[in-house]
Amino acid sequence: MTTTTRVSARPAEGAQQLASGRWLMLIILLGGQFMALLDVTIVNVAMPTIGRTLHASGAALQLVVAGYTVSYAMLLITGARLGELYGRRRLFLAGVTVFTLSSLACGLAPGIEVLIAARFLQGAGAAAMVPQIISVIQASFSGPARARALSAYSAVLASGFVAGQVLGGVIVSANLFGAQWRPVFLVNVPIGLAVLALVPRVVPPDTRQPSRSGRRLDLVGLAVAVPAVFLIVLPLVLGHEEGWPWWVPAGIAAGLALAVAFVGIERRVAAHGGDPLLKLDVLGSPGIVSGLGATVITMIAYGGFLFTLSLHLQSGLGDSALRAGLTFAPAAAAFGLCGFYWRKLPERWQHALTPAGLAGAAVAEVFLGLDLRSGTHGGPWLPVVLLALGATLGLGYSPLVTHSLARVPLADAADASGLLTTTLQLGQVIGVAVFGSLFLSLAARGGQPGLTASPHAIAATSGWLALLFAAGALTAVPLARTVARARRSARSG
Repeated sequence: MTTTTRVSARPAEGAQQLASGRWLMLIILLGGQFMALLDVTIVNVAMPTIGRTLHASGAALQLVVAGYTVSYAMLLITGARLGELYGRRRLFLAGVTVFTLSSLACGLAPGIEVLIAARFLQGAGAAAMVPQIISVIQASFSGPARARALSAYSAVLASGFVAGQVLGGVIVSANLFGAQWRPVFLVNVPIGLAVLALVPRVVPPDTRQPSRSGRRLDLVGLAVAVPAVFLIVLPLVLGHEEGWPWWVPAGIAAGLALAVAFVGIERRVAAHGGDPLLKLDVLGSPGIVSGLGATVITMIAYGGFLFTLSLHLQSGLGDSALRAGLTFAPAAAAFGLCGFYWRKLPERWQHALTPAGLAGAAVAEVFLGLDLRSGTHGGPWLPVVLLALGATLGLGYSPLVTHSLARVPLADAADASGLLTTTLQLGQVIGVAVFGSLFLSLAARGGQPGLTASPHAIAATSGWLALLFAAGALTAVPLARTVARARRSARSG
């Protein structure tokens, strides 16, 4: 009996070690994800200091922010495909290396031109690194474990944006070693080095897949996709700073035309048995169209919320970078916790969490606008409202990502990864551009600077953001129905 017990225990121990190894691998990969997300927002609070020390114009400062986002969004689908063709671990390590070295270049930049160039490189490194994470999750986890891994991914994904605001304020205000804004970038270097050291130990080596040995990168699709994203994103980011000149709508129109051409090219490549940059068949996975639609709407609203509240706190109420950053802390904490632990709720509720969570975020956004229109910090109610907003977004957004990707076949993991991450970035950029412009225009129309104009602008902007969150809730209803049907089918089968 003793012998039997030992023999049966060893496979169980081996399975437990294998599972713990996979979760350790996920933690290390998400460290890279968090680092990339941090740089989307951490720079926002450092902009005034960078402008003063490097004598940069407003347009140059916009390029410091936009350079990273534009190259990141442009190359995400390409990064996903390269990982599939040449190895996900290899591409992840290459991306971390480029990101770490370019972060060092940003932190040591002697002038604004070097900083802008390094930010474009940072975005390229992130685009090679980030898409591999979802692909590894799809390949390494299945069933409930995959859902938990995707929950952890989405919790890091969303809380990373808010954490950037908090950490940026803390670092800039601390003025570490008298370096002012430079540690905002240099903080990535030790994190990047740690990830580079740990990934070869915890992520299995890439294995060649004979069925894909003859595949090649779709260069024609790449030549169309990159300028399409560039022409859509860059005018949106720079439009307000430049006064919305004629080339902004012209660039966006050209980008949209190229996007339509890209779809046609990819269909033609696939019809002739080639290897398209993006396999459009992935859109046939149950629920993914509704999921991507709700994701882009949610990220537009989320990006607008982060950017406009930061503008109101610093420009309207005169907060320091530290105080403005710490204001976001309740939302960040609630978002991360609810985004990870939503699966603790009864299973019969989980399909409805995304519509319900986004509807709750719409209500919280309304109360945020009402709380801030008085021209003060809202007293004790502001942290409560932000806590509620973070919690409802966490309960809505994390299941949204999980349910959108849970039924994507392994063969389509790279395409789903590229689509999702590109959708996230484009949504974030559109939200910043559209709602940032709305807020600034409303504040300027107020006729008086500072405390009178800004509260009116943030209240009105919050109303529009609430409507957008509500639209995201409605868009997610078909996905919720798909998840509910799948659960009923699994039970009956």
